[in-house]
Amino acid sequence: MENKVLAFEKGSSPLSRAAERSLERRREAALGEVMRLVEAALRLIRSSGTIHQPRVSEIVREAGLSNQAFYRHFRSKHELLVTVLDEGIALLARTLARRMNRAQSSEGRIREWLRGLLEQALNPDAAEATRPFVLGQGQLDSAWAEEMAQSQRRVTAPLREVLERAAASGELPGVVPERDAESLYHLAMGWVQARLIEGGAASREDARRVEDFAWAGLRRSGAAC
Repeated sequence: MENKVLAFEKGSSPLSRAAERSLERRREAALGEVMRLVEAALRLIRSSGTIHQPRVSEIVREAGLSNQAFYRHFRSKHELLVTVLDEGIALLARTLARRMNRAQSSEGRIREWLRGLLEQALNPDAAEATRPFVLGQGQLDSAWAEEMAQSQRRVTAPLREVLERAAASGELPGVVPERDAESLYHLAMGWVQARLIEGGAASREDARRVEDFAWAGLRRSGAAC
């Protein structure tokens, strides 16, 4: 009897639809496990105050999963930590975009972006969640440089768009959107990191000075042209 290969196009038969449903269930189950591991790691990191403290065994126990489930999705704890950080960055990027959308002018949108980023040190809950990653960022940067660079680009994306429009309209003709967005990110994030490392309450007055300094720099760039 000749061997026959059963061929079918996606969605063209009951067999293919059954296979698609099975794959979809597996994807949903895998996503559910990943989210449980991410949420468990985040809880342990926040309670310990450091990204170095929770071990894989503690994370899987907190998530109610097994070591096998962990290594099915992540090659190492560091890879999980990058995923946790990426989830936080995605949330921050959405928050910044919402703040910027409330403003009517380029200046207002740029200031709202800066305020949203600086709020990571000013708001106690945000500071508590951010501090462990600030303290351990050097290790993550060296091990996952490209992933960390992508996180930065995600945060600066809405700012680059505003700078591009302001440059094109002549409102800020001297800005270089890519370069200046990166400079503003490092200015604001550097201030956040310094305040979180110091501990204690960050000053809103100091944050406003950072904001005014950044806007004045953008305006001077425009005036120079």
